[in-house]
Amino acid sequence: MNYEEKKESLKTFIAQLAPKDIVLAFSGGVDSSLLLKMCSEATAQQGTKVVAVTILTKLHPMNDIEISKRVAMEAGAEHVVMMVDELDEAGIVMNPTDRCYRCKRMLFQRIINKAKLMGAGCVMDGTNEDDLHVYRPGVKALAELDVISPLAKFGFTKQEVRQLAEEYGLSVAQRPSTPCMATRFPYGTKLSYEAMHKADEAEQWLREKGFYNVRVRVHGDVARIEVDQLDMERLLTMSKEVTSHLKQLGYDYITLDMEGFRSGSMDINIK
Repeated sequence: MNYEEKKESLKTFIAQLAPKDIVLAFSGGVDSSLLLKMCSEATAQQGTKVVAVTILTKLHPMNDIEISKRVAMEAGAEHVVMMVDELDEAGIVMNPTDRCYRCKRMLFQRIINKAKLMGAGCVMDGTNEDDLHVYRPGVKALAELDVISPLAKFGFTKQEVRQLAEEYGLSVAQRPSTPCMATRFPYGTKLSYEAMHKADEAEQWLREKGFYNVRVRVHGDVARIEVDQLDMERLLTMSKEVTSHLKQLGYDYITLDMEGFRSGSMDINIK
């Protein structure tokens, strides 16, 4: 299908689900925000509702919860926040290679239970086509739990999601992806909220300096910075400032990854 065909198929599919309430796992990122907007419009026509469920967790960047609240308000959707402690509840303290599977399964079981209490017709999430072609063990958990992923179902790539989000005028259409902070650490590394918070602080500071895609990967006392290739030269001109700030956060060695930003760089040895 071309882009226009995908768009019409997605609208029709959501309209078919709208006669019953919909529960959406909602991060405030562009994928789930697009679905929230489309579901809000479809359910409004049916006299039903979409409930955006956001998981309050220390594994995600600090400002995610505030962004999700704002975007849910913009969409006119009911917003529910659920608190969890993934490190203990999902058994991922040692950052196993199936971390994402364990975490997704635990989180979505919580969301599904909430949906059942509400009498909702389905639970959906914002997995897109690109997510199906990289190491995403959490996708297996979604399939096992019958969570609907409309964007993936109709082949929407991240670029196409952003395009459609722009057409809907969403404020987060160009928001960079912000995966859970556990992805900043090598598999088998003992995770702690303190270490993840420190990496988050480092990334937030770099974004405030104008860098779009940023990852601070942590290897013991080494902070390995990933930015887009086009931003490398500017980062190097700021090397003293960057080094000073990250050392204040507690890192002993600060490096720039010469391959630049790439999603899932910790997954290179996963088969």
